[in-house]
Amino acid sequence: MSDAAKQTHLYDESKIKTLSSLEHIRTRPGMYIGRLGDGSNPDDGIYVLVKEIIDNSIDEYIMGFGRRIDVELKDDLVTVRDFGRGIPLGKLAECVSQINTGAKYNSDVFQFSVGLNGVGTKAVNALAEKFVATSFREGKFRKVSFEKGIIVKDETGSSEEKDGTMIAFVPDHSATVFGDYTFKQEYIEKRIWMYAFLNSGLNIYLNGTRYYSKNGLRDLIESEVQEDRHYDIIHYCDKTLEFAFCHTSNYGETYFSFVNGQYTNDGGTHLSAFKEGILRGINDFSGRSFQGADVRDGIAGAIAIKLQDPVFESQTKNKLGNADIKGWIVSTVQQAVADYMHRHSDEAAKIIEKIEHNEAVRKEIQSVQKQSREKAKKMSLKIPKLKDCKIHFGDRSERASETMIFLTEGQSAAGSMVSCRDVMTQAIFSLKGKPLNCHCKKINKVYENEELYYIMKALDIENDIEDLRYAKVVIATDSDVDGLHIRNLLITFFLTYFEQLVKAGHLFILETPLFRVRNKKQTIYCYSEKERDAAVIQLGGARGGVEITRFKGLGEISPSEFGQFIGENIRLVKVSIDNSYGIPKMLEFYMGDNTPERREHIMTNLV
Repeated sequence: MSDAAKQTHLYDESKIKTLSSLEHIRTRPGMYIGRLGDGSNPDDGIYVLVKEIIDNSIDEYIMGFGRRIDVELKDDLVTVRDFGRGIPLGKLAECVSQINTGAKYNSDVFQFSVGLNGVGTKAVNALAEKFVATSFREGKFRKVSFEKGIIVKDETGSSEEKDGTMIAFVPDHSATVFGDYTFKQEYIEKRIWMYAFLNSGLNIYLNGTRYYSKNGLRDLIESEVQEDRHYDIIHYCDKTLEFAFCHTSNYGETYFSFVNGQYTNDGGTHLSAFKEGILRGINDFSGRSFQGADVRDGIAGAIAIKLQDPVFESQTKNKLGNADIKGWIVSTVQQAVADYMHRHSDEAAKIIEKIEHNEAVRKEIQSVQKQSREKAKKMSLKIPKLKDCKIHFGDRSERASETMIFLTEGQSAAGSMVSCRDVMTQAIFSLKGKPLNCHCKKINKVYENEELYYIMKALDIENDIEDLRYAKVVIATDSDVDGLHIRNLLITFFLTYFEQLVKAGHLFILETPLFRVRNKKQTIYCYSEKERDAAVIQLGGARGGVEITRFKGLGEISPSEFGQFIGENIRLVKVSIDNSYGIPKMLEFYMGDNTPERREHIMTNLV
C-alpha cells in the first residue's frame, strides 16, 4: 500500500469527533481566553477568568442595579459577589454552563454589555476545577455546583441575603489547562482600579480594601500623570462618552481607550476620532491650523464609550472596528474642547503655548529629517541588518498577531536565529553594538543616530504606533552584564520616545536557557540554577554521566537548538509599566549621570 493510500485509510469516519460546547472550550481554551500561562503575566488566562466574572457584575451596575461588588482572592479561590438583580433562579444552571444562553442578546435588559456575549461565564466554568454559582432573588436562592463544567450539586431554598449573584471558582490545575499557577494580587488590583475609573460611584472591595473613583477618567489621568501636568485635566462625561486629557513634557502620546468597559490596548475608530476631535476643537478655538502631531505630542488621554453593538477586530477585543461612530465622537469632543477653552482662558493659553513649543521642536528637527530623506529612500526597499518576515501586524492575516521582530546583539546570535526562525512571522534586526543612551536627549538624536533611526524605520513608528509592523518587539540579548546593559538602553529608547508602544503591551524580553544538562539519553534546558540542580538530580547526578553546559551568550546556542526557544515554546516577558509619572525619575536614577545615590544602590545590591 502506498503512503498516500495509508493516509487515506487512516482518515475515516472513526476519526471524526463532535465536541460539546464545554468540551470544546477545554480542548481549545486559547480560542476563548487567549493564552493560558502560569499567572506571571497580567494577560494570562487566570486573570481573564476573573475579568469575565467581574464584567457580569459591572454590567449590572451599568444598568443601574447594585452599587457594590465584593471580590475575594484566597489562595486559588476567587469569589465575586454583586448586589444586582441576580440571575433568574430557573435559568441559573443554563446561564453559567450553556453556550449562547443569556440576556445580553436582549438590548432591553443589557444595553452596553462588557463581557463575551453568552460565552464568558461558561468559559470560566469549563476551565475551573470547582465552580459554584449562587443567585439570590426576592428572599429565595439557588446554588449550583460544578466540577470541570459538569453539575455535581443543585440546591434551592429561602434566604435573607440581598438580591444579587455570587460566583466562586478555582481555575483548573490540570496539566492540560493551567497546570501550576499563582495569582498575583497586584495584577488584579490594577484591573479593579480600571473598573473603578470607568464606573464612577461604584464601590469595589478586594479582600476588604475599597476601590472607588468619584471623577472617573479624570482620576485615571491624575493617577498616571501625578506631576508635570501643563494645565488642569480637561474632563467630559455624558451617557455614552467620557474622555479626559492633558499635556505633559513627555515625548509621544499616551492613551487609554475603552469600549463598554473593555480596555482596547490597540485603540481603534473611537481613539482615532478622539484624537481628531481634540485637534479640531483646539483649531476652532484658536482660529489656527495646527498640525495633529503638534497638538498631540506630550498628551496623556483616556476615552471610554458605550455601544450597543461593538465590532472588534478579534475575539480578544483589542481594537474597535465600528466605522459609523466616528462622526458623533469627533463632533462631541470638538465641541467640548472648544467650549472648555472659551470658559478657561488661562488654561487655554497654556494649551496653545505647549502646542507652539511642539511646533518649534518639530521645525527644529525638520532640518535633520531632510538629511535623513536620502537615507530613507535607500532604506525603502531594504533596511541594513534587517531580515524581514512576510506577514506584518497590519496585514489582514490570521497570523498578524503572531508577528514579532527580534532586536538582537551581534552577528552570531542573529545567524542562529535567522536559520531557525519562522520566515512568515519572525523578523530579525541585528544591532552593531551598544545603542545610544537616549535619556535626556532630544528626539533629533534618533535621526542623527543611524542604528536608532533604522530601528524606528523598521518598526514604522516614526509618526504613530498605529503603523507598527510587528505585534511584538522582542529584545533578545545575552544574559551577561553587557547584554543586560543593551537591554536597558533599548528599553530607555522606547520609554523616552515611544512610550505608548510599551503602554500598549508590544515590548517583550526573550528568555533563553542559561544551562544545558544532558546525558547520553536525554537533554534538559534550564532557565535558572534551581532548574539546573533539579535536572542534574533527574538525570542521575554524577553517576549518570551528566554534562552541564553554561551558555554565556546567544551565539553559543546552535541553530538546531535555538529553534525550540523561539518556536512554539518561546518564553517572553512583557515589559510593563504601571504609571507614567514614575518613568522620568526611574530613568534619571538608572540611566542619568552618576550620583552618590546610584553608587550606594549598586554597592548595596551588588551580588
